[in-house]
Amino acid sequence: MLTIDSHVHIWTRDPAYTWAADASAIPPLAADPEGLLALMDQEAIHATVLVQYIGYLWDNSFVASVLKMYPDQFMGVCRVNPTDPTAPDQLSLWTELHGFHGVRISPHADARGDWFQGPLMRPLFQRAADLKVPILVLTQPQRLPRLLHLLAEVPDVDIVVDHLADCVLHEFTHRELLRALARHPRVFMKTGHVWANSTAGYPWRDQFSLLHYICEHFGANRLMWGSDWPFCLQHGSYAQSIAYLRTEADLFSTEDLSWILGGTAQRLWPFVEPTPPAVSPPPELFRQDSDANSL
Repeated sequence: MLTIDSHVHIWTRDPAYTWAADASAIPPLAADPEGLLALMDQEAIHATVLVQYIGYLWDNSFVASVLKMYPDQFMGVCRVNPTDPTAPDQLSLWTELHGFHGVRISPHADARGDWFQGPLMRPLFQRAADLKVPILVLTQPQRLPRLLHLLAEVPDVDIVVDHLADCVLHEFTHRELLRALARHPRVFMKTGHVWANSTAGYPWRDQFSLLHYICEHFGANRLMWGSDWPFCLQHGSYAQSIAYLRTEADLFSTEDLSWILGGTAQRLWPFVEPTPPAVSPPPELFRQDSDANSL
């Protein structure tokens, strides 16, 4: 089964890549690509989407360097400054010159995210549609009505809602917002990060009903798994970040899982399938010449 981790962060302590001055300190967790590749090998993960970590803000250089080193294993999602009128051009630059395939925006639910209500969003959404790259939206339910409005204005953009927008099933408003999003065929949902709203330990069974609800309305071919490594390690192992779907959540069919664990991500991030090795023809045991005596 093709398996793609659609949501991973990496960073480095190499001074060549400057941490943003107004960002918090580098998390104590290690997040180097080599360590990630080792975990991917252990868990049979074929490829991974690297999502620019907010600590670097709009400088995507480190992820860009990793994409060049490991083009078959990784694709990247950049960040651009959503309050800058040149944000669409920034997205074009990181996409066309550095190979990124997508952009992430993170409108807070409070006043810090009010830029999401402003006029700069439609041009950014339209540029992503023109470039044919998805927009990842990290937000909370309060901002979903604005997202629905933008989708009405730019219906041909692919949207990935990160971490289920922190929706909870017992909130009627949350359920209705999810249903409204599901009516837009180019909206996708990430099923990872379920531990965030769980009051139980692994495998976070109290969130399974939400996963079932999402699958019922979106369909498995619009759901995707993402580990949120390395932050998932604060709640369990990397192996557990996928095992809750592979072996614990009995609400999905094998076909559903093939979409959630890799097929859906492949729709948005078309990783190049490795070319199978050339198969040499079997050696000729007999060679027939015109002269029968040569046999």
